[in-house]
Amino acid sequence: MDRVRTAAHHTSTTDTGAEKGAATGLGVLLALVATVVWSGSFVATRGMADSVPPVQAVFWRWVIAAVAVAPFAARQAWRQRALIRRHLGYTALASLFGVALYNTLVHQAGLTTSASNMGMIMAASPVIMALYARLGGERLGARRTLGLLTAAFGVLLLVGDGSIGFDFGAGDLWMFAAALCFATYSALLRRKPAELGGLAFLLTTFVLGALMLAPAYAASLHIQGGFEATPGTAGMLLYVGVMSSAVAFFAWNKAVSLIGAARAGVVYYLQPVCVAGLGLLLLGERTGTAQLLCMALILGGVGLGARR
Repeated sequence: MDRVRTAAHHTSTTDTGAEKGAATGLGVLLALVATVVWSGSFVATRGMADSVPPVQAVFWRWVIAAVAVAPFAARQAWRQRALIRRHLGYTALASLFGVALYNTLVHQAGLTTSASNMGMIMAASPVIMALYARLGGERLGARRTLGLLTAAFGVLLLVGDGSIGFDFGAGDLWMFAAALCFATYSALLRRKPAELGGLAFLLTTFVLGALMLAPAYAASLHIQGGFEATPGTAGMLLYVGVMSSAVAFFAWNKAVSLIGAARAGVVYYLQPVCVAGLGLLLLGERTGTAQLLCMALILGGVGLGARR
């Protein structure tokens, strides 16, 4: 009998370990999907900088995102409307940092800094995510801490063209503010009420974000006028609205629920590598030896930090 119990316990432990491993693998994969898609959004954001005012671009981004996710989320949101009202304060706070402020700051930064700088500076957000996690009582562990520091050092070198001493322009500072907002949003995700469905939460934050931006959008129309909806502009708005908002935010939110903001944040360090790759493919930007070495540091840090 004892032998049977021991075997059953061993099987149960093995199954639990396999399930945790599968959940971790899925979480890392989803964080990677979001990171790659968001890397492309920096190129699109920079491409719209001269033709679409930042607030107008962000407003239409979230209108498009809400329309894109509504067919999948509207039924769940309607069923959980009482729950949404009960947690409206929390949802509005998450929407403020993750939807309204974060993306407005990104588009504002795109006026005066390059897509590469935007992607590299945004890679600072995992440091803030890790600090939030530590303040919340989460143990980071020696391996994850080493991975975090290694990747952070690689990002600093990459942004500084091989040195730690570098100057920031106005656009770079806007991006640091965006990184803070995104890290705050990611930390808030860990406090999402378990009973609130992921799709309902996503649709609600998109709608609230658009409503928060509506007064600024109206002011921008009055002061700056509208923009010409060319095929190129429409294509970029569709990309940031559907892919970078609906798809990437769903993947990121799910990843954080599976592996936590700190570990998902380590995967987010891959963003400078993705941006550099897209820069080479789409813009013909060459990557030097120093940049390759920095990317190796980032990849090594991600490999350490993403493991249990």
